[in-house]
Amino acid sequence: MLYPAELQPLVLTDQTTIADERLPTEIQSLWNHRRTGPRPNAAARRFTAAWEEGGQVKDDAADRALLEGPGTELYEAAVSEGGLAADDPRIRRGGDQRAAFEMLVSLGLLHQDTADSLRWVPDDPGTAQSRVIAPLSLEGARLLEESAQWARDFSALSQIWRRGPQSTSGPFTYLRGPAIAPYIAALAAEATEEVLTAQPQSGRDLGGGLKDALADEQSLLDRGVRVLTLYQHSARRSTATQKYVAGVTELGAEVRTLDEFFHRLILIDRRVAIIPTPDDLGVALAVREPTVVAYLVDVFMRSWERARPFTASGEDVVRHIAGEQRAMTIRMLIEGHSDPVSAKRLGVSSRTYAAYVADLKEEFEAATRFQLGYILGRQGITGETTHEGQ
Repeated sequence: MLYPAELQPLVLTDQTTIADERLPTEIQSLWNHRRTGPRPNAAARRFTAAWEEGGQVKDDAADRALLEGPGTELYEAAVSEGGLAADDPRIRRGGDQRAAFEMLVSLGLLHQDTADSLRWVPDDPGTAQSRVIAPLSLEGARLLEESAQWARDFSALSQIWRRGPQSTSGPFTYLRGPAIAPYIAALAAEATEEVLTAQPQSGRDLGGGLKDALADEQSLLDRGVRVLTLYQHSARRSTATQKYVAGVTELGAEVRTLDEFFHRLILIDRRVAIIPTPDDLGVALAVREPTVVAYLVDVFMRSWERARPFTASGEDVVRHIAGEQRAMTIRMLIEGHSDPVSAKRLGVSSRTYAAYVADLKEEFEAATRFQLGYILGRQGITGETTHEGQ
């Protein structure tokens, strides 16, 4: 094809204006713009490529491959030789580097020497780079915004679907293994009013890290969603949980702790509950039955009212928490639970639970657990109140 910068027999310079019926209007305007403005950029390359191939725009990957291979080789030759003659066999029509030459011209990496119209000299790649990359960056930003808008639109449609009777086969849905986390994340992303979470055991697994965990909470709170999280008292000793709670409370979430053992529970907008199955923690049950969900919400809120704010750290609070854990340990002993079961219900390790029992033996001057149980029975201590025997 004939590129506007090298039409024959026309000899074009930066002072030449094209008005030639042999050329498409787009090419004429691109060249005329080149006279006073920046040299052709990626847009010019697309117009000329489309003209050459009958309207088919070249693939970007193929363009880059041409630039990285023959294009770079030819540009290096132009730099080292101080330019290329217009009749150079490599770049003449049918030459082995003709395609690379045309690309370098369209990118503005080669231009006609103003002093010698029959010679092509190289340009600074930094200048050409900005002309090529800037439009791509703008297009990338536009596509990101467009994709975000589509995501918001589909999220709104998903909320409508989930509220409809056809979204599930019934009020109960079993979730297994890797399907659990994405399902919960999707529900949380659609929450509009409230997210209630009961997290047993002491430590919090931050998964992708504290930053990601806080970003999830921030997204909820920014939408005006109320976030309540309930832990066991033992969570106060977990460094990861302490950092997480410090972050979410600063954002506006509320966190409390309770002495009693409870199972994991997640409630979304008081319309969906996620609970574990008793026999397999790798299986969860999503409950949408309104009566059952309302009952679970009531259970959670009753526990919430008895719980103590995680951020409270006064002497009275610490003393009450220690008393509640002591009373819980006594109840576990009286009920005859094994150490692993008792430790799980307290949310501590077996070693920590053994230390609690050792403290009680020392407090009541008992040599064995059997003797400790006998003393507790004689004194009528049941562990139902936090200050029994103290």
